[in-house]
Amino acid sequence: MIAKIEQLLKEVETMHASNAEELEALRIKYLSKKGAINDLMADFRNVASDQKKVVGMKLNELKTLVQDKINALKEQFESQDNGCDGVDLTRSAYPVELGTRHPLSIVRNEIIDIFARLGFSIAEGPEIEDDWHVFSALNFAEDHPARDMQDTFFIESHPDILLRTHTSSVQSRVMEVSQPPIRIICPGRVYRNEAISYRAHCFFHQVEALYVDKEVSFTDLKQVLLLFAKEMFGADTKIRLRPSYFPFTEPSAEMDISCNICGGKGCPFCKHTGWVEILGCGMVDPNVLDANGIDSKIYSGYALGMGIERITNLKYQVKDLRMFSENDTRFLKEFEAAY
Repeated sequence: MIAKIEQLLKEVETMHASNAEELEALRIKYLSKKGAINDLMADFRNVASDQKKVVGMKLNELKTLVQDKINALKEQFESQDNGCDGVDLTRSAYPVELGTRHPLSIVRNEIIDIFARLGFSIAEGPEIEDDWHVFSALNFAEDHPARDMQDTFFIESHPDILLRTHTSSVQSRVMEVSQPPIRIICPGRVYRNEAISYRAHCFFHQVEALYVDKEVSFTDLKQVLLLFAKEMFGADTKIRLRPSYFPFTEPSAEMDISCNICGGKGCPFCKHTGWVEILGCGMVDPNVLDANGIDSKIYSGYALGMGIERITNLKYQVKDLRMFSENDTRFLKEFEAAY
């Protein structure tokens, strides 16, 4: 039996495997229940008593050598370069596509950048507001139609709490805690109780600007509007101002730009007028300044506001407002190169 063990010791010392399959075959050959070492263990009871000690030592030596040799070969295979170095094995098997900015975010950031270069800073406020900051502080009469449930989402249990209908509420919040000079831009989401269609939605996004200081005039407003139009729509863009009415500005105006599709010649988009309305503006009403703690006899200012969806429509000719909130990736992928 010792001779058989000696022969196996020589075999194990030169044992070699080129891959994991061959190594598993060697493990089965020597260490499995039907393997060579287990057979020797079974024959050990037939060994003479005076030889059991020597045979037992040799048998243990063989078993230890086989286990050490197989473990060494296993570590060798695991340490070898298997082509997976540097690969995150936990990641998805499918390529992960990079996302894009939403078209409204692209245009919003562009508007903010233009006004930031003019010295305007960003101001933000809550979307759930009170009647004072949305209406009363902005010179809305008690019976103004905008207060009606058809236009405004009121909180049923708190009739003075509502979803803001414009970001002008941010302007009133800034004016009541600040003194001029004030030069802010207020981007954000607003809500109105309207039927959803291709041209209207119950929520949309606005950017409003406010400038209050000494001796601010309508001329200052017009120059800012002209610069904004040229920066946003191109150097050849023209503007025109039409008289209008807003409770918080006096005088008030609506601004049109020359149609950026037909160049002012007339097309279906501009209804063959050559002009497209983009925003409302005006000089801040003295009543608004006084209601917010600013002396209207010393200070004056202008305000303007625009819908981001409207500007985005003009830049990218999106015909259905609902596309902006449906998260259709086919639509969003069209803007991969827009920023």
